Parts: sequence; structure tokens; C-alpha cells
Amino acid sequence: MANSKPRILNNNRDMVWSLIPLVIACLLIAGVASQCSLSPGGPKQGPIPNFDIDTALQYDASQIGFPVRNPVVPEDWTPNSGSSATISGDNGGPVSTVGYITGSGAYLQLTQTSAVEDVLVPFVAGDETVYASGAQSVSGRDWVVYGEEGSRTYWVSDFGDVRILLGGTATTEEFTTLAQALEVTEPLAP
Repeated sequence: MANSKPRILNNNRDMVWSLIPLVIACLLIAGVASQCSLSPGGPKQGPIPNFDIDTALQYDASQIGFPVRNPVVPEDWTPNSGSSATISGDNGGPVSTVGYITGSGAYLQLTQTSAVEDVLVPFVAGDETVYASGAQSVSGRDWVVYGEEGSRTYWVSDFGDVRILLGGTATTEEFTTLAQALEVTEPLAP
């Protein structure tokens, strides 16, 4: 201790030299625990989860009191998720949602419900605030567009007893492809 400097003479360089062993120790612990990795080329897309969309939508059709559709989508689209929920309140109702990874790698969800549009959009958007920003006509059916292309977008249309919402980061062409498929798809038998 006799050779050490008085505390008042320590500077930023001394602090950096004292932190270097701590940083090395943290990196070694993280490496041993396999909690970090080095990817020089950037992150790579992992495998898409396998989801049995046919079984999920058939189950929803048998349990939910409105027509559920299972559209035929392009072969390079992969079903990757699904869920069922209920929107509470007078204008709510059961909700069936499935998701796809499109051929371009974007996400596109299909939500079907008996709930009205005014409660459906905020339910699906969650904490995100979206406003109607336009309209699309696909195969003679009008779709209200929420959000802007390049961000998460939602299309909503009224199919009589059912409101259908398409949402995700897909392109307008991919939204149109799914909307066209829904137009020619008959509801599943309960």
C-alpha cells in the first residue's frame, strides 16, 4: 500500500484499467452460460415453428358460433401460429387467429370474429394506436385499412356474421392475395 497513489490522484485511466478485468469476467461467465454468441454476418432466421392450421381452424369452427374460413394460401406461405380468445363486452365475442410467414418472410395474421370492428381493431393492435388510413377493394369487397404500409398494417372487412381482420408486416400484394383467397373460401362445417 505504501507505493499506491493517494486517492485524489486517481483519474479516468485508472478507472478504465480497473474495469477491464470485470468486463472480461462478465464475458467469460456469459460465454460459459451460453448466453451470448458472435455472429459476424448478422442474425440468421431460425426455423419457422410448425403449426397445424387445418386442425386449429376446424376446432374453432366446431366451438365458435360463427362461420370460420380456412383459405388456401400460396405454397411458399408457412402457417406458424394460432390462438383463440374472447373480446369481452356487449360488442365483443370469440376470436380465432392464425398466422403465416409469407414467401417474402413477412408475418400476416388472419383474425375472424363476431365482434364489431370498433372493438376488434384495438383488441388486435394492443398498445399500438392505429387509425383508419384508407380503403382497399378486393374482388368487389371493401376493406378498411388501418396503419401505413411499411409498418404494421390492418385490413378489416365485414363478411355478414363475421368480421375478418388481416394484420401484419406483409406487402399490399400479400394482403390482397389473402383477401382474394378468403373471398372464394366457403366456411368450414361446424
